Amino acid sequence: MSVNSTHDAADEPIGVAVVGAGYWGPNLVRNFQASADFRLRWLCDLDVGRAERVLGGYSTVQATNDLAAVLADETVRAVAIATPAASHLEVAMSALRAGKHVLVEKPLAASSTQGRALVAEAEHRGLSLMCDHTYCYTPAVLRIRDLLHHGELGELQYLDSVRINLGLVQRDIDVMWDLAPHDLSILDFVLPPGVAPVAVAAHGADRIGAGRACVAYLTLRLNTGAIAHIHVNWLSPVKIRTTIIGGSKRTLVWDDLNPSQRLSIFDRGVDVASTEELGDEQRRDMLVSYRSGDMVAPALTEREALRTMVEEYARSIRSGTPALTDGRSGLRVIAILEAASRSLADGGRLVELSEWAAQ
Repeated sequence: MSVNSTHDAADEPIGVAVVGAGYWGPNLVRNFQASADFRLRWLCDLDVGRAERVLGGYSTVQATNDLAAVLADETVRAVAIATPAASHLEVAMSALRAGKHVLVEKPLAASSTQGRALVAEAEHRGLSLMCDHTYCYTPAVLRIRDLLHHGELGELQYLDSVRINLGLVQRDIDVMWDLAPHDLSILDFVLPPGVAPVAVAAHGADRIGAGRACVAYLTLRLNTGAIAHIHVNWLSPVKIRTTIIGGSKRTLVWDDLNPSQRLSIFDRGVDVASTEELGDEQRRDMLVSYRSGDMVAPALTEREALRTMVEEYARSIRSGTPALTDGRSGLRVIAILEAASRSLADGGRLVELSEWAAQ
């Protein structure tokens, strides 16, 4: 896949530059510095002083506000972008056209049109385009993905996610675009092969006069008949990060704020006998039974998600194969957000995701 596949396969560290020294950039700097797979060469920011403060004693890393100089450096083979979403297209496209592999902070781009342009450019040039959907690389979500993909929970029946807190009201985006990308990227990441959203409806409210929805509910219909529900909220006095995933065999509860027991798997649920097993007189009434078994809390090794994400970026570059959260996964998330925005503007109308499966 990679135009530099021979070079990328070498054991030597991959030269990388981070663009953006604001909120997220320092986290990327720290993890690239700690990775044996990469050698951080540049930190680029419009405010050079801010970049220098982030680097601190990292004397081998150069700070600059000149993106062109960074992209002209032949020792830089990869770029990580942590700038505002409105700039993702310009910065990422420039990096791809300079022959660099690209990692982009969520969202991939400001629109699906821009996202498709980036995906097409990366594929045309044989470069890795990865979206930094950090939550997907937490030990809990990696375990959830494994459980769903291997059928340990049975067939997915529903997913219910709550991501609420007394958060910062953004000036340029609503609560859906701020918080729901986390849950949508996780949904995209953990769904078993062949299972996908086909429609979304969104309801929201702005009761503080912010000019945009501060509370929102997204309901996604899956192609299997299952349902996914996401609640995001900037106005809650308590912080909750909980997801319940109901399967035909078991139900999983993920409490991200409980480090001692993030995952709980319950062998409890409802069993319904097939009508084929019932006599003619019983077919009208489904036989329902309730299962009450044990609860298991799987042990998880605590590990920073960004560290695992950086390793996946290196694997993708060296192998020339797509990252687990590649550009197309980022594009699918944007497509759902755009459809949800259309639904929100139209009073919660169900919007088909006909384009989603084609991404």
